[in-house]
Amino acid sequence: MARQQNPNVPWGVVERVVGVFSPRAAARRYAGRVAAANLRRAYDGASQGRTTDGWRTANTAADTEIAAAGALLRDRMRDLVRNNSLAANAIQVLVSSMVGRGIRPRSNTGDKKTDEAIDKLFAEWSRRCDAHGHTDFYGLQVLAVREMLEGGDLFALKRARRARQTRGVPLEIELREADHLDTHKWSAPADGASRVAQGIQYDRSGRRSGFWMFPDHPGDSTASWNRSLVSEFVPASMVAHLFERQRVQSRGVPWGTPALRAMQDLGDWQVAEMMRKKTEACMVGVVTGEDGDGSTGSGANPVLEDIDGNPVETFKPGMFYYARNGKDLKFNTPAHAGGTREWNTVQMHLISAGFRVPYALLTTDLREANFSSSRVGINEFRRMVEQVIWLTIIPMFCQKIWDWFIEAAWTAGMLPEGAGPVVPVKWTPPRWESVNPWQDAQTDLLETRAGFVSLPEQLEKRGYTAADSFAEHAAALKIADDAGLVLDSDPRKVTKQGLFQAEAGADGNPPAPPDGNEPAKGAEE
Repeated sequence: MARQQNPNVPWGVVERVVGVFSPRAAARRYAGRVAAANLRRAYDGASQGRTTDGWRTANTAADTEIAAAGALLRDRMRDLVRNNSLAANAIQVLVSSMVGRGIRPRSNTGDKKTDEAIDKLFAEWSRRCDAHGHTDFYGLQVLAVREMLEGGDLFALKRARRARQTRGVPLEIELREADHLDTHKWSAPADGASRVAQGIQYDRSGRRSGFWMFPDHPGDSTASWNRSLVSEFVPASMVAHLFERQRVQSRGVPWGTPALRAMQDLGDWQVAEMMRKKTEACMVGVVTGEDGDGSTGSGANPVLEDIDGNPVETFKPGMFYYARNGKDLKFNTPAHAGGTREWNTVQMHLISAGFRVPYALLTTDLREANFSSSRVGINEFRRMVEQVIWLTIIPMFCQKIWDWFIEAAWTAGMLPEGAGPVVPVKWTPPRWESVNPWQDAQTDLLETRAGFVSLPEQLEKRGYTAADSFAEHAAALKIADDAGLVLDSDPRKVTKQGLFQAEAGADGNPPAPPDGNEPAKGAEE
């Protein structure tokens, strides 16, 4: 039978073989392939042809891809952070923006005395919560986020301690890098039992039940008889796993992974360009043959010699070299490489996009930035950072540690009366520095006076808590009243325009004006 072929879908090997025995079956199979190809052509990205022949894709799960490439990605990112200034600065900018001085918790039970007692207890515990004894709770936040960005994962372990050992709440937090997870630990489910994949154990419902972890870092080369390279099971209730989820996945990858090749290529190019310049600068000139053509004599093997007659095998900076019987001087002229800055700029834009950091913050290059473009870029960067703070860092790290703290304090009988094993908490991320302080302050004032936002919201946006701020403000005003001072910042006595207001009446309200138009007595004094 004659074949009606689609020029974009040629007959395959299977159709040819099947066609020998059953032409009709081969035709049906071919028709199905043509129909599928027509559907794919509805999307240019799914088209198949000469222009997309080199596009190789795989329909693999996220965990499968991370299992194959996660360790190498982590090693390469750490190497770049150690040796590449752009990578090191990108990580630092992200950590500073996401954590700053710390994401601070405040008890939110609704009872003022209870909240104050719990906050005081947490402040005392946070100073000694590091199991390694290096920093406080907010220092652990900085290290945890840095590990998540640089290595893809961070594990925080709950370590119960005796109250007399910790001089407070019997709890300490130990941080472990992603390398501690025994990724070679695999087991298939048997009769509906739990399964283990990449060192993470799941129960029958698919929820995490624990982690198989090495007690010591497997990459530690320090000689020690007590080091163990046998993984141990740690229940999931004792582990906070911090990583960014970009797909339905169980582990994370380093930030800036899309920019790894660009950073390495840029570094290699800069090294190659520098070596080329050094090589060109080594040789100042060559004394050539009498005819100026570089002749080295009648010997079969031409020789290039230095001023002492020694054969030249390596070049040294700033020296002249002599060809045999040389009498004419030829100076070396280094070539000029144009477009270097433009090429570097393009590559650094690609790197900044891969790290999700604005170009100006990544490179500290503000020559081409103006106020409007900078503000647009910073606003979008802030939205991304806030998303990570509220949807990743707080629920996966901060909240779990707060729950451990409350549970340990409640078990030890240290919580105030009426507080249970679960205490609501309100988190306050670090404040954002204003790009235009005066303009932003005016906007905040208008929004607050119009009722669009409340004063506590404005305080929390700046990294403060309303209760603490009001208490400090009230204490400061009382000190000023006791000293007989009237401050321009006191809205009880001074108007927005800086005019003195009349004293409040017995009901606590300022006296009403004689009519609707005249100001109160004393308002103009």
